[in-house]
Amino acid sequence: MKLLGKKLLHEFMEAHADARSQIESWEAEVEEIQWSNPHDLKSRYPKASIIKDQHVVFDFCWNKYRLLVQINYKNGIVLVKKIGTHKEYDSWGIT
Repeated sequence: MKLLGKKLLHEFMEAHADARSQIESWEAEVEEIQWSNPHDLKSRYPKASIIKDQHVVFDFCWNKYRLLVQINYKNGIVLVKKIGTHKEYDSWGIT
């Protein structure tokens, strides 16, 4: 997949060093994989939350941090939309 919005990830890792290894692993894996549909994604990340309009939420550091992405399966693009603490996630208004 092509991962867009890595700057947000890198800025977040600078501020939250405890998330660095998990986010770096996720980033490397996403860039090497090709998901054709949400089922492919869930087979690798069963705890990921699939939300409307191709949005997916991933948890890091035992649900301490949340990452919101939008995935275009047809074009192989993962767009980082937001990343933050669990408390910040609660204010994003995602359902």
